Amino acid sequence: MTTLQERVEEIYASGVTPPHVEAQALCEALRAALSAGTVRAAEPDASSPSGWRVNGWVKRGILLAFRFGQTVDLSGATGGRFFDKDTLPLQPLEMASGIRVVPGGSSIRDGAYIGHGVICMPPMYVNIGAWIGEGTLIDSHALVGSCAQVGARVHISAAAQLGGVLEPVGALPVIVEDDVLIGGNCGVYEGAVIKKRAVLAAGTILTASTPLYDLPNGTIIRAAPGEPLVVPEGAVVVPGSRPVMSGPGKDWGLSVATPIIVKYRDDQTSARTALEEWIR
Repeated sequence: MTTLQERVEEIYASGVTPPHVEAQALCEALRAALSAGTVRAAEPDASSPSGWRVNGWVKRGILLAFRFGQTVDLSGATGGRFFDKDTLPLQPLEMASGIRVVPGGSSIRDGAYIGHGVICMPPMYVNIGAWIGEGTLIDSHALVGSCAQVGARVHISAAAQLGGVLEPVGALPVIVEDDVLIGGNCGVYEGAVIKKRAVLAAGTILTASTPLYDLPNGTIIRAAPGEPLVVPEGAVVVPGSRPVMSGPGKDWGLSVATPIIVKYRDDQTSARTALEEWIR
C-alpha cells in the first residue's frame, strides 16, 4: 500500500496535476496528519547541528495543496466574505480540542497542530504546517507562519511574527523551543532556531543572516553555511545597534540594528525577571 509520503513524492516529481477529486483527497489526508501531529514539517534530531531536521516531503505536499486548489467561497457562517483555495480550508475546531480561541478575528488553517491548553488572543493567525505545543499563548496580532514549530509553554507576545518557510523545500522553518518568551513586535524569520528558555525582548529581529553578539561569552554567533541562526538555550536577547565602520555611513554617524545577548537565565530565573534585572 502506498504511503502518504510516497504519494506526495510521486505526484510532486511527476509535475502532473491529478484529477481534482484525487488531489483533494491527497491534500485532505496530509492536513489530517498535520492537524493530528502525527506528521510534522520539521522535528527534533539530535544528530543535526541545530538539533532539528526538515521533512521536505511535507513541505512539498503543502506546496501541492496551493498548486491544486481551486478558489471557492469559504465564507460559511463566519459573518464575513472569504475566498480561498478549497485545499486550504480553516481548521474545524471543537470544544474537545481543549484550546481557547477568544472571539475577534483569529484564523487557524487546517493542517496546523494546536496542542492542549493553547490560548489564541484575537486577532492572530496560524498557517498550515505549523506545530504549537501545549500551554502556549499566541497574543493579539501575532503570526505563526507556514511550518513554524513552536514548543510548549511559549509566550508569543502581541504583534510578534514567526515567518513561514515553505521554500526552499530543504530549508528549516522557524523553530521556537519550549518555555521561550517572544516579546512584542519581535520578528523571527528565515529558519532561525530559538532554543529552550531563551528570551527575546520586544522589538528583536532575527534572520538567518543576522549576527548575534554574545556579550557574556565575548563571541559573535553567525549561521554556518546552509544552517539556521541558533539562539542558545536560556539566552536573553535585546535589540541593539552597531556603528557603520566605513564609507558615508561612518562619516554620518549611522548605526545598524543588531541583536545582543546580554545575559543567560539560570534555572530559577523567570523570563520577565531576567529582562528586568538586566534593565536595572
